[in-house]
Amino acid sequence: MTSEQKTSSNHAGKQRVVGTGAKSAAPRIGVIGGGQLARMMQEAAAPLGIELDALVEASDGSAAQVIPESRVAQADDVAAIMELARHVDALTVEHEHVPEATLKQAEQFAPVRPNATALRYAQDKIAMRTRMGELGIPGPRWFTVNSADDVAAALRELGGRAVLKTPRDGYDGKGVRIIDDVRQADDWFAEGPLLVEELIPFEMEVAQLVARRPSGEIRSWPVVRTVQQQGTCFEVVAPAPGIGEALATEIRELGESIARELAVVGILAVELFLARDSDGTLRPYVNELAMRPHNSGHWTIEGSTTSQFEQHVRAVLDLPLGDTALRAPWSVMVNILGSQLRDPRDAYPQAMARYPSVKFHMYGKAVKPRRKIGHVTAVGSDLQAALAAVHGAAAILRGEDSE
Repeated sequence: MTSEQKTSSNHAGKQRVVGTGAKSAAPRIGVIGGGQLARMMQEAAAPLGIELDALVEASDGSAAQVIPESRVAQADDVAAIMELARHVDALTVEHEHVPEATLKQAEQFAPVRPNATALRYAQDKIAMRTRMGELGIPGPRWFTVNSADDVAAALRELGGRAVLKTPRDGYDGKGVRIIDDVRQADDWFAEGPLLVEELIPFEMEVAQLVARRPSGEIRSWPVVRTVQQQGTCFEVVAPAPGIGEALATEIRELGESIARELAVVGILAVELFLARDSDGTLRPYVNELAMRPHNSGHWTIEGSTTSQFEQHVRAVLDLPLGDTALRAPWSVMVNILGSQLRDPRDAYPQAMARYPSVKFHMYGKAVKPRRKIGHVTAVGSDLQAALAAVHGAAAILRGEDSE
């Protein structure tokens, strides 16, 4: 029996705190975080009769609107997280911003999946780069820097331009900048050591999504192409066009190897660059890791037999994983990043009439500039038609289409 299975066994038979009968017997997952990822976990859990308890940042937030058992507290509220852990069969996260010590403390009450040891490699980019190097996983050259002199030395080594990152709390382009002068790092040193990475001249950004459960079963989806807009994921195409079978297999095996070596439980998203080496061969370089449902996998709701959200729920409870087969040759997802409309749902009549094949997902969020407020997906046998449909629908919801 593995340590993960022992943990599962040790916490079996946990008392429920609400409801009676079938409701009280339902498997229960605690989710730390109240954003759209928790919201979509609920949409996947409900058909299975699995219940979620969420620790949400606001009572009117995205997840709280659809998860009846929601408690308002922040991700650093130790007492609230311990109380949540006492009343669920397993605990998971929808973001990486939960202190490692808190997750380790919660493990005395419920299995935490992914656990604090694994999640550290998604929380701390320096720890991740160190571990990837130990495992022989391809990535950019990198340096830990503590001073302007360190930055200058790294820039000299990397040809004068590089990527500067804060090791923690960076996402959607935050905590990342391209630099060519040591002074561009000055305002970040107050937070501690920084990471300087080689600027990879990539041809394409891709992502590999993998699910793993405590028993060791792994399922993967096809590698997808991702397109960023101002540091935020904007478009995803599944499978990634122009990726040969050999390279797709290499990327899938990289993702599965990382999941096994780090003992990830739940969804692992591996973000990669594809760049040419000296002989012109397209090679993968791991950029970042996420250990939760990921923006690059939203297309799986319509495009795969089992969505990433259902798969995460299954994995967290150590249930057999579902089939990841494609439902159509192509799936395309586009994020709605802000809108000129006060409420983009006002544009539903126009968008739905013009693009009846598109599926709409709104997150219950107030509109703010560049904020992820929803996404749209289209699947089919014609990639160009699917691209046109999702971009057309997204434009209407952003208030940019006057027809």
